[in-house]
Amino acid sequence: MKVGVNLLNFGPGVSAESIGRWGQAVEALGYHGIFISDHVAITPSVAPRYPEPYFDALTSLAFLAGQTRHIDLGTTIIVLPYRHPILLARQVANIDQLSGGRFILGVGIGNTADEFAALGVPHHRRGAWSDEMLDAIVALWSGPDEVTYQGKHIAFERVSAIRTHQQLHPPIWVGGNSESGVRRAVRVRGGWHPINQSVAALRDQWLPMLTEEAAKAGAPVPPLYPRIRMRITPEPLPEADRVPGTGSVEQIHEDLRGLEALGAQYVVLDWYNGPADLEGTRDHERAFAMLAVLAEQAIDLAHRTVR
Repeated sequence: MKVGVNLLNFGPGVSAESIGRWGQAVEALGYHGIFISDHVAITPSVAPRYPEPYFDALTSLAFLAGQTRHIDLGTTIIVLPYRHPILLARQVANIDQLSGGRFILGVGIGNTADEFAALGVPHHRRGAWSDEMLDAIVALWSGPDEVTYQGKHIAFERVSAIRTHQQLHPPIWVGGNSESGVRRAVRVRGGWHPINQSVAALRDQWLPMLTEEAAKAGAPVPPLYPRIRMRITPEPLPEADRVPGTGSVEQIHEDLRGLEALGAQYVVLDWYNGPADLEGTRDHERAFAMLAVLAEQAIDLAHRTVR
């Protein structure tokens, strides 16, 4: 099981220097990937949780392609309707080429109505729009020399194919703690990327749904790529109130062990603890120290397994 880290690309303590430091520190500690989240318009409903300065996800990953050498570069997640599919296909393909084939495309449909309004994208059509986006992007990456796509929401004719470094295209992880997110992951033959779900919820609710939807579609069961928090506390937290990835080292170790037992192939750790913790965006060194503790005590990164 590989383990990556979701970096901070927003908030009062973030800068070009800090983003480069995240990439370099995560790689030096032996983690397998650096990931980044996505907003475009910082509207009143976005700002309390993801304030300015906000560094664009894809621009930042292009920057990190030159700051790192080996680790994966991924999104957790890109909101599909915020960009035209030709633009997104080219941006991702270019970063994949520049990084030597290290890109992972995590995608979702988004949910912030005023951000959609600011960008002129219909919020109520975001699911159908995202389905066509994925189809169009994959067609541009894997189609013939010229690609034509005709959908209800997206259409273009005779656009040159856009080649990635990785054969066919980079891995696609589909986010969404929902039935539609699960179905979308099955449909595109991608991985499923749930966020902050407990081992018990994944085992008892989500993985049976994933298996059932794959069987209905006659498709393989998508691999599991969850994202959880990453915050070590001096004392164990009460289990009833605990968010996965938080608590003592032993509690986080058990979370990771449980995810590995469920068959998770990649886990992303997320330092950000929500709007009450905006000062945490200044405290990069404490995040790196916690990552070092987990690498020493909980995760055998060299052998891609939990200790």
